[in-house]
Amino acid sequence: MNPKKAILLPKYHKIFEQLGENIKLARKRRKLTTEQVSERAGINRTTLYRIEKGDPKVAIGSYFNVFRVLNLEEDFKKLAVDDEFGRKLQDLDLL
Repeated sequence: MNPKKAILLPKYHKIFEQLGENIKLARKRRKLTTEQVSERAGINRTTLYRIEKGDPKVAIGSYFNVFRVLNLEEDFKKLAVDDEFGRKLQDLDLL
């Protein structure tokens, strides 16, 4: 079986890069090393490095574990919570 690769346009790569930078800054503000965060998140340092670079190929569970270690799980829960467009579509269907 040949899995299909997801195509991510360059403008969306920027979103991941910004997310990675935000994670890196959060780690540094807490004065945590990459070794401490990766160990607590149950990932290797290479994976943390990829997360901090905004690699979209890293599993979302690994991103979540890093958020958890940084006490940012509430931020993670906010992803896609405000589906304004979806609600508008739903409202149109109700008319």
